[in-house]
Amino acid sequence: MKRRILLVDDELAILLTLKAVLEISGFDVETAASAREAKSKIKNSTYHMVITDMRMESESSGIEVVRAAKKAAYQPAIAMLTAFPLTDSEWQDEGADEMLVKPMHTEHLLRQIEALLVVHEDKKRLQQESKIGALVAAESKAPAKKAPARKLAASRAR
Repeated sequence: MKRRILLVDDELAILLTLKAVLEISGFDVETAASAREAKSKIKNSTYHMVITDMRMESESSGIEVVRAAKKAAYQPAIAMLTAFPLTDSEWQDEGADEMLVKPMHTEHLLRQIEALLVVHEDKKRLQQESKIGALVAAESKAPAKKAPARKLAASRAR
């Protein structure tokens, strides 16, 4: 199964170049040229990862995309792509998992994306396992439900 990536950038040359690099590397890539388009795609599709430029139609466009991806029920990995990196705490506070700085050598970019996807999928699996463990523990502690007396009497009468 190909992993799906939403790539968001308002610079067409960067968008198409990165799309080609990622597709050659085996990813299924959709693109968006604005935060508005990206937020719509995040809401209406499912992606393993969202990579968004930080500054597009406004200074906060990338952060808007990060927030929309963070709210998605399917929990994609999220990377911000920029030539003007924020400090670690700034981009992490916004919910991004990784900061990718352009320009970047394509092999380095692909290694970072692969590593982020692996770490992100492991984290999601651990969260799901702990939720399942908590549900099982709660069910084993819950008192057994008793059948209502009428149903019990009716079943004995038969």
